[in-house]
Formats: sequence, C-alpha cells, structure tokens
Amino acid sequence: METILGIRGPDFVMLAADTTQARSIIVMKEDENKITKIADNLMFATIGESGDTVQFTEFISKNIALYKMCNGYDLSPKCAAHFTRKNLADYLRSRTPYQVNLFVAGYDPKEGPELHYIDYLANAKSVKYAGQGYGGMFCASIFDRYHYDNITQEEAYDVLKKCVVEIQKRLVINLPKFNVAVVDKNGIKDLPQITSQNLIGYKA
Repeated sequence: METILGIRGPDFVMLAADTTQARSIIVMKEDENKITKIADNLMFATIGESGDTVQFTEFISKNIALYKMCNGYDLSPKCAAHFTRKNLADYLRSRTPYQVNLFVAGYDPKEGPELHYIDYLANAKSVKYAGQGYGGMFCASIFDRYHYDNITQEEAYDVLKKCVVEIQKRLVINLPKFNVAVVDKNGIKDLPQITSQNLIGYKA
C-alpha cells in the first residue's frame, strides 16, 4: 500500500515517498518519513514491513558509517547499493529475511548521480527512473513520456507531481502526502511536500 518514486537527472537524483503508515485496513500515522539520509551524498527510500524497513535501514546506515570511520571516506553510491543488495540477498537465504523494497540514491563526484532499484528478492538495477509499490504501477508511462537525459530539478519535481496526481486519482488507497528530497553535488536537500491540498488546481 506504500509508494516510492525516483528520478535521475544529469547532476541530481530526486526521490518521493508517501508518508502513510498503515497495516491492513488501519492507518497508523500520516507523517512517516520513508526517505533516510545515510551519508552526506547518499539517501535511501524504503518501503515494506514497518519493522523490517526501520531495522534494515539502520543496519545498513550504521555499517556505512563504520566503513567511513575505519577508512576515512564514504562509500560511493554504487558501492553502497552493492553492499545493500549483498546483505539483502544473504538475509533472503536465512530464517529471517527482510521484506524491504528500496531505492539507493546518491551523488558521486567522479561518476555523477546514481539511482539503484532494489527489491525484497535482492534484485538490483541502476535505473534512470522507477516506482515501487502500488502507486508505482501508475507512474511508468508518465516517467517514460516526460523524462529525458538533461531534465532539470524543476522539471523532475513537476514529473513527480504528475505521478502523485495520477496515484491519488486512480489508486483506491488514500496517499495524501509525499515527502520529496534531492541529492546533488551540494548534498541532500528536502523539497516541499506534495500534498492533495497543494495539488488543487494543478493541471497535469
């Protein structure tokens, strides 16, 4: 019932995640932040079983922080994605698999922006744009139509707004708010929330 969206530009990656925490037919809260800052140049957007998402994200975050303490520098986004995928694959083959789907987004000074799609079966792929969760199903055609290689941050934010409009229109589940964050050479920055209230009058 959750949704995360990601889009990569020439010098940034932008993520959006709904803020609803629900189980079965009960909404627990509507201010859950599913986008986590892992390092100065790295962030995760995570959905899945509520306990698993928190525990797995913290586990990866602390190990990446430990790597920096031991070596004096951060893991690159690509290396962080491989590390995350390896741990998810190892736990998948244990008695305590994590039910977690996530995006790994970051900016590397040498390789540029990185967006990696990882699902609960430890499938991993570097992508230009993607969606996970029920809402992601409505966004593939929007991404395909409006994304291009030199897209700007303003245009990417507008594409995410188009996606949220479609999700709120088509999906039977109510997802009224989406947090948005962007990572680029200057680090991670939170952008204004996309909500049903500020989409009133918006023409997609």
